[in-house]
Amino acid sequence: MQKALCLKTTINKEYGCQMTTLNTQHLRTYPSKPKQVYLYGTCLVDSFFPDSGIDAITFLEQQGIEVIFPQGQTCCGQPAYSSGYEEQAKAVALAQIAEFPLDIPIVILSGSCGGMMRHHYPELLKDVPNIDAFCDRIFEFTEFLVNVLHIKLTDHGKQEKIALHTSCAARREMGVHITGNSLVKQLDNVELVTHDYESECCGFGGAFSVKHADISAEMVKDKSKHLVNADVVRYVSADCGCMMNINGALEHQKQSLRGEHIASYLLKRTQEAD
Repeated sequence: MQKALCLKTTINKEYGCQMTTLNTQHLRTYPSKPKQVYLYGTCLVDSFFPDSGIDAITFLEQQGIEVIFPQGQTCCGQPAYSSGYEEQAKAVALAQIAEFPLDIPIVILSGSCGGMMRHHYPELLKDVPNIDAFCDRIFEFTEFLVNVLHIKLTDHGKQEKIALHTSCAARREMGVHITGNSLVKQLDNVELVTHDYESECCGFGGAFSVKHADISAEMVKDKSKHLVNADVVRYVSADCGCMMNINGALEHQKQSLRGEHIASYLLKRTQEAD
């Protein structure tokens, strides 16, 4: 077992439910490399970015891990939870837990979904037996690669400059800015450019972008402007909600820049040319 950095919670209130702000770091105990993992693809990957899910499975299998993808998985319940519908969120959360019965890690392709399942399920489902043990099995994809697999990457791609966008919720709750940077910096032919206001929200926020559409539109306008001004060939993200939002804004602005899920990017960079 190994200790590595994770984030500690303090609680705020919004829409009548608990939202987590993580502002300090503490040590989490990580397991050794497993033989099997579950992959939680998230509803957005399943609906809009299925290739990213397939690439994540391929990449994990290349590390010698058997990947199990439960076909009944759906949403983690975060939209209902963050909008104050706790009973509906509970029903969704319980349905997800039932899909992952084996005592093996659950690797999640979105830090915001990972934060929901790791940090908010214990409160939402506090009366469910062994809920803490379930939540301890939750690992965001980049966190798993860095802190469980201790992965060492060999870059076979051409030289290029990229930016890294990290979901604000995933930064607070899962520390993806730390693990995402760690992975990209292993790629010898990639220059990682820090765009202006890198830590700021893209404006998606799930239900926020619907309830406060005008504010959300201005936020993504700012975020996309800073990414374009970074003069990179692409940006990489571990959160498809943000990526869908930013890519949509870039398309509307008729910009050529687009984002790519970090699982797809790492798979592509580490494959040897034919």
